Amino acid sequence: MPSATSLTIVSKCTVFPDRKSTLQDLKLSVSDLPMLSCHYIQKGGLFTRPPTLSMDSLISHLKQSLSQTLSHFPPLAGRFNTDSDGHIYITCNDAGVDFIHATATNISIQDILYPLHVPDCIRGFFTFESTVSYQGHYKPILAVQVTELADGVFIGCSMNHSVTDGTSFWNFFNTFAEVSRGIDKISRKADFSRNSILVSEAVLKVPQGGPQVTFNENEPLSERIFSFSREAILKLKSKVNSKKWSQNPGDTDADVVELMGKESNDALFQIHNSGKMTAILESWLIKNAVLKPQETVSNLQTGEISSFQSLCALLWRAVTRARNLNPSKTTTFRMAVNCRHRLNPKLDPLYFGNAIQSIPTYAPAGDVLSRDLRWCAEQLNKNVVAHNDGMVRRFRPGLGK
Repeated sequence: MPSATSLTIVSKCTVFPDRKSTLQDLKLSVSDLPMLSCHYIQKGGLFTRPPTLSMDSLISHLKQSLSQTLSHFPPLAGRFNTDSDGHIYITCNDAGVDFIHATATNISIQDILYPLHVPDCIRGFFTFESTVSYQGHYKPILAVQVTELADGVFIGCSMNHSVTDGTSFWNFFNTFAEVSRGIDKISRKADFSRNSILVSEAVLKVPQGGPQVTFNENEPLSERIFSFSREAILKLKSKVNSKKWSQNPGDTDADVVELMGKESNDALFQIHNSGKMTAILESWLIKNAVLKPQETVSNLQTGEISSFQSLCALLWRAVTRARNLNPSKTTTFRMAVNCRHRLNPKLDPLYFGNAIQSIPTYAPAGDVLSRDLRWCAEQLNKNVVAHNDGMVRRFRPGLGK
């Protein structure tokens, strides 16, 4: 199996925003600060090699697209700065981001996708592998690495976790993709406001040289990706919610169930819905006598358990069974939740920064294994539903009341 040593750096440069930033310095919030001891977020996309575009042309195009995208995300081209009081800011000074062109032409797409576990060579596809976010004081906040494979291309992004959470990361990545496709007007403009309750006078006391990770980075680690089909997820969700599952070809029930879940649980879906999906749902539900003509989708309080919670319940049971724990042993399952719509007042759905919290759910191993899947899902669902503004503030004492 090819390793990270098979990779060769062809070129490295700094890409700057194509327009000068006018954004003021952004103070790290009480949700950003704990991430200083976390590694950079590392995500990427694996693509087949473009048949009509040379590698040099692709690299040039991606550099230009990245430059344009950075103008929509000035913090990513900035650097950290700590003032005399200990507050850490992102200085939007257009210092730029790293762009690396690498080759690993002895590695094929099959070498990446076929193995049971994630191959070690993947680590070499990310510039800031094992880099702690505090190092954003003297390293770029973002690095993009384009790795040329035997029959494909991997575009990997390493982004400082103190600057973004997953929601903000994917907003950048998708915007980068839009700009690369030649779209003139981006669909989701990030919100960089810092007038929410997340910003406080809290100061994080950092040891000399910056915080260190609290685990042994050199211990062997095997990673594996599990894939679930859409049909399997919807079937699982139906089972958890005690609904009848239909597999008839062309049956639209599954689509409606999925859209109902989006309507109920996805804040971004509600913002960008523009009423179109709601109208489609209402038409279908009225036609099938689920709704009366005078009713609307918003009147339906489904209270259903989401697809994600259903899958988490399945994983909780599977992992607990594999650990062979004493039935009285307390197990913990943690889920990351988006707090943007949970705060009062709410944050913009496209708020740029960290707005996540980890919710723990506790239960004895015996209960997790002896009770049915729905019971496990209900425990997770109760904690998610209960995680409102008050709970967010309790998890972050610095937020006050």
